[in-house]
Amino acid sequence: MIITMEKLDLRGKTCPVPVIETKKLIDSKSVEEIEVLVDNSTASENVQRFLTSGGFAVQCKEAGGEYCIHGTKKAGEVKSEEKTGKVLAYVSSETMGIGNDELGAILMRSFLNTLKEIKPLPWRVIFVNAGVKLACEDSPVLNVLKELEGIGIEVLACGTCLDYFKLKERLRVGRTSNMFEIISSMVEATNVIKP
Repeated sequence: MIITMEKLDLRGKTCPVPVIETKKLIDSKSVEEIEVLVDNSTASENVQRFLTSGGFAVQCKEAGGEYCIHGTKKAGEVKSEEKTGKVLAYVSSETMGIGNDELGAILMRSFLNTLKEIKPLPWRVIFVNAGVKLACEDSPVLNVLKELEGIGIEVLACGTCLDYFKLKERLRVGRTSNMFEIISSMVEATNVIKP
């Protein structure tokens, strides 16, 4: 059997377009090998993460600000469609509830501290909109989030939100994510909890 490599040139495309276009190609045909070209590190990281989660062995080469991502489907890899009992915490604000912001900040700290006590442990905590400020330098809950990350809870911050608030360089816990990964996580989760 001859395996042909699929190629996508997504230079000039911003997130989440590179991940979405890669997914469309993989979903449209039985792709065993793929090469994706992008021209920014965020798109490169997101495409690599997507391919890895889809059962591909991934290699990336960077030259002159352009990234060539090569993925080869791992033998015998079949992605289960079954939900795995995953809990996702979705945080869209610096405070919990509406009313008094001082009280809301206390409640948010308590909410985040309590996440490590629930069973099953959350799989991910996703921060969007003003919530991304909690994962950045000078956040009053930075140590709490580092603790959560330390026990295996993945911390993700919306890249568009970080850019909007000019906080990308100040992210101090977790990693930058994109809308495709955020929505995919919400769909994959059995339960989504929101303070």
